[in-house]
Amino acid sequence: MKPEIAIIGGGYAGLACAVTLARADVRVTVFESSRVLGGRARVVEKDGSRIDNGQHIMIGAYSQTLQLMRQVGVSPKWLETRPLTMHYPGRMHLKAANLPSPLHLAVGLLRASGLDWKDRFAAARLIRYLKKRKWQLGADKPVTNLLLDAGQTLRLRELLWEPLCIAALNTPPRRASAQIFANVLRDSLGAGASASELLLPRVDLSELFPVPAARWLAMHGHRVSTLDQIKGIRIEDGVFWLDGGPKWAGFHHVVIATAPYHALPLIEPFPELARLRQQIEALEYEPILTTYLAYDESVRLPEPMIGMSGGHIQWLFDRAQFGGPPGLLAAVISAHGPHEALDKAELEVLIQEEIHTLLGRLPPPQWIKTIVEKRATFACKPGLDRPSHRTAVPGLWLAGDYVAGDYPATLEGATRSGVRTALAVLASL
Repeated sequence: MKPEIAIIGGGYAGLACAVTLARADVRVTVFESSRVLGGRARVVEKDGSRIDNGQHIMIGAYSQTLQLMRQVGVSPKWLETRPLTMHYPGRMHLKAANLPSPLHLAVGLLRASGLDWKDRFAAARLIRYLKKRKWQLGADKPVTNLLLDAGQTLRLRELLWEPLCIAALNTPPRRASAQIFANVLRDSLGAGASASELLLPRVDLSELFPVPAARWLAMHGHRVSTLDQIKGIRIEDGVFWLDGGPKWAGFHHVVIATAPYHALPLIEPFPELARLRQQIEALEYEPILTTYLAYDESVRLPEPMIGMSGGHIQWLFDRAQFGGPPGLLAAVISAHGPHEALDKAELEVLIQEEIHTLLGRLPPPQWIKTIVEKRATFACKPGLDRPSHRTAVPGLWLAGDYVAGDYPATLEGATRSGVRTALAVLASL
């Protein structure tokens, strides 16, 4: 009999695990409690429009995600490639040059507006600082400390490194892991020129990988069951039984690929997982707030995304340049901050005022929708004790962006975790 593997969770980690197992001729069944695949990177509907629950920018360094997308038949045309660009209107514009590494960044810094020579030399100094240490810091520390140790200027910290830290780790620099940040810089700015390129999805986050993955699995004889919440796991006669709506049984291995807080009730019956429960319970979380504003077609940004400072908005996205309808903007506020003290109506008014300050007075948007993911990512703190993909219960595994690895809570972190868990399952069969 072929091994039967159950995967609980139809997000990027769960589906990456499923595709990897299926390609090795292992039978898999994916259970997703929602009707929409993608987990915390999925599409939602508003007034007939399909919008993402958050903004997830991909870069060329996302090699595992890109490989999986190709394997399930995703067209390269679904991603538009652009040079890495950091644009703060009236303050800084930095665009990587179309040259081999490291010239792409060096020439980009030379051409950047809003930076003086002290800033340019400081940016190169940080990369040299990390390369000299082979991207390993020894004892972990906050990103703020790393930037001070490497002699970064106030302007660079404010307009380049700290925004990149929040974008990648969704954790304020004063509390974010410098080692994980160094890993991200190693695989992007410190790698080939293509690794730092922006990959702009022309489809929503569910269609980008989860839906094609589910379609590919079905075509190869595997099952993806949506609206199927698994409420418990137990072992009888050497196999795993899953309790939910229908009863599913006979699985040789089970991969829990849910958010960490959803994994807790599933591992509760197993006393040998007490340490794992402590690790998950110790995780802290950071929110992401996205406010969509549907203006008329004349509203357009000079870049697909621009940085904003001095207010609540950190990033403003022109969704028309991501394949969305013209005039649709998305304002993003990442991590904990003073905005949380405001109610939704107050914050939406302030967001509109900040957009008016940038673009000039605009007519009222046709509609506004604010999506708050209160536990969007784990807080990527220094020295964080992240759980392993292998649990103390033989045959029970974890996958997810919070599981131990080099990356923070990103799409690439999730897919890498899913593939790593699948390979460990295969090695144990």
